[in-house]
Formats: sequence, C-alpha cells, structure tokens
Amino acid sequence: MSTIDARLTELGLTLPQAAAPAANYVPFVRTGNLVVISGQITLENGVLKYVGRVGEDFTTEQAYEAAKLCGLNLIAQLKAACDGDLDRVTRVVRLGGFVNCTADFTEQPKVINGASDLMAEVFGEKGKHARAAVGVNTLPLGVAVEIEGLFEIA
Repeated sequence: MSTIDARLTELGLTLPQAAAPAANYVPFVRTGNLVVISGQITLENGVLKYVGRVGEDFTTEQAYEAAKLCGLNLIAQLKAACDGDLDRVTRVVRLGGFVNCTADFTEQPKVINGASDLMAEVFGEKGKHARAAVGVNTLPLGVAVEIEGLFEIA
C-alpha cells in the first residue's frame, strides 16, 4: 500500500471509481511530468449528487462537501494517470473550481476550499496549490460544483 493510500485510509476516505468521460474528451492528459485532469463533477460511484445551485438549493457548507467529492474524483483520476501509484505525485499545482450559484452568491472560495483542504490533508505540503474559484450560472447536468486540476508527478 502506498503512503498516500495509507493516508486516505487513515482519513477514512475511499476513492470512487474513476469516471469515464461523458463526451468527446479524455479524463486526463499526461505530458512530461504533468497531469492535467478534466473537470470532475459531483458524481459518486455513478450517482449524481448535489444537483442544484449554491445560494438557492445548497448552503456554502453543503457546497464545500460537494467540492470535496469533486476532489476525491480528481484523486481517483490522478491515481489512474499514475498507474495506481499516488506516491508518484510530487505537487498539486493548480485547481480550477466552478460553482453553479445565484447571482448574489460571493463565497466561491469557501466552497472550493472543500477540494483545497482535501488536497492538503491527503498530500501534505505537496498538496498546497494555486487555484481559481469562479461562480457560474450553470454546470453540466446541473451539478453545484466542478473542479479541474493540474498535478506534477515523478
């Protein structure tokens, strides 16, 4: 068991199955020592969760949990990109977070912290990253949050 797999177990986290792409794209691209992971939504083992708008259907705290689920999906894709060995991850470089929210909602950074906090918990110092947290008027399948990621691997 890798160090990161042990850390996930210690945190009581189980990675979902890495989702297949839903359109004409690939779930990740490896180029050199970088892995770019396509946007991950609030899919949990094939079931959509958190469908709706933050500020209308979900609180900031609920949306934080949605972002954490997106983060778990990112890590699941990353594990696939690393041929099953998450210890190859040398840095979480950047997350791009999108929040499906009402026009007056302004707590996008607090929502995306769900994924950011997860990366720091799982990868430690290597999990600290640059990011964007953006509010949008809709997301695929009506989900509340979508997050993409850029990672460095050995």
